Amino acid sequence: MIRKTATALTAPLAALALALPAAAMAGPAVEITATGPVIELNIFESVTAAPDIVTIGAGVSTEAPTATEALRTNSAEMVKVIAELKKLGVAERDIQTTGISLNAMYDYDQQARRQVFRGYQAANRVSVKLRQISETGRVLDALVTAGATDLSGPSFELENDEPAKEAARKRALERAQARAADYARQLGYDSAKVLTITESMSGMSAMPERAMMRASADMVAAAPPVQPGMVQTGISIAIQYELVKGRPAT
Repeated sequence: MIRKTATALTAPLAALALALPAAAMAGPAVEITATGPVIELNIFESVTAAPDIVTIGAGVSTEAPTATEALRTNSAEMVKVIAELKKLGVAERDIQTTGISLNAMYDYDQQARRQVFRGYQAANRVSVKLRQISETGRVLDALVTAGATDLSGPSFELENDEPAKEAARKRALERAQARAADYARQLGYDSAKVLTITESMSGMSAMPERAMMRASADMVAAAPPVQPGMVQTGISIAIQYELVKGRPAT
């Protein structure tokens, strides 16, 4: 019987939807009215945690007289770098190409006051996610040995920051409740009733990826030291409270 009623209502509702203009279809704006004073609190809470993944950038830049030679040489060198990453145990899903470029190179002739073509430069870069932070230094060292000429990072983060955000949210709500209750008490009201809540999340403030640096095998005598430190993630909430006399209505 219920199924039959739902079917019978479908056609008229669909026809009505086609007949009404878009503005009329939009839901009415909900206005919250309050009889007592309204306060709005903006609370930010953050949680720090030890990172469990690190992202680094690695690439190869090559130069040659012709575009074809520059690109082919670059591709051959990059294959070695990617092979080394896989040899170190990095999963294929954690290696992502972030840029391939091929550009003509020029020198400026001061006497002739003109650009002089001197060849082509090809570059290929990948972003690499490492799930064992303690291996970062060894991986960087191995990449340079394998032929990487450009390195960037490291950038530390949490793979799943939801538990940290949940903890931050709990703290933020507790602070908001305590502050609203304090306002109510000091202003002669009995309690504070929540009217609206708006939440925004801040990303992890991990170490920013460092500027790209040129490298060569003889630059790295040993694996570079890497200190992961801590990363931070947080929640911002804006809560409106109505200050009320007596117990708030449920």
